[in-house]
Amino acid sequence: MSGMPFPAAEKQRIVETIQRYMADELGQDIGRFDAEFLLDFLAGALGPHFYNHGLRDAQAILAARIDDVQDAIMQLEKPIGHRR
Repeated sequence: MSGMPFPAAEKQRIVETIQRYMADELGQDIGRFDAEFLLDFLAGALGPHFYNHGLRDAQAILAARIDDVQDAIMQLEKPIGHRR
């Protein structure tokens, strides 16, 4: 497969979903080979976009968590001042 290796059971479910969609929504009955071919195409063409979006989402969540940790550390700081 081009770029998105799926475990066999997951690939089978996706292929069946594609076949159902094509039949229900487009009135086209396609075989397993054609559905796998379409999956390979979509995974190669669209997969990187979804993957990169997921990475950006994860990066934003991580940055927010790091900000929370930095705030918590700053709250632990003790005031510094001169006493006479």
